[in-house]
Amino acid sequence: MLAGKVWGTTRAVLRSPFVSVDHLHILPQSRCSLHVHDHKANLFLVLTGRLSVIVEKNDYALVDVTELGPGQWTIVWPGEYHRFETGVDNAEAIEVYFPQPVGEDIRRKDVGGRSQG
Repeated sequence: MLAGKVWGTTRAVLRSPFVSVDHLHILPQSRCSLHVHDHKANLFLVLTGRLSVIVEKNDYALVDVTELGPGQWTIVWPGEYHRFETGVDNAEAIEVYFPQPVGEDIRRKDVGGRSQG
């Protein structure tokens, strides 16, 4: 399925319960909306042209700009506002959405031990 966007087109390549893959054609001097995904990570792999991926980091007050060329990739983690944009040339990229895996999810207030009773 091909979908038109103000910045170009996106074509679905793969859909499954755990991964979504799209082919992006991004017009010159174009950008997508500044947005966030609550639960999905977002991988961008550039096929042709150049693509900037702009991310508002959560861990510190910084806007991170990653410049990508053909064969280069980056990941935007859930909860980070981000957008992509092109320069004077168009770009083609693969975009992959995947859920953030459950990993270490514990914050300890003490070390535990034997009870006082």
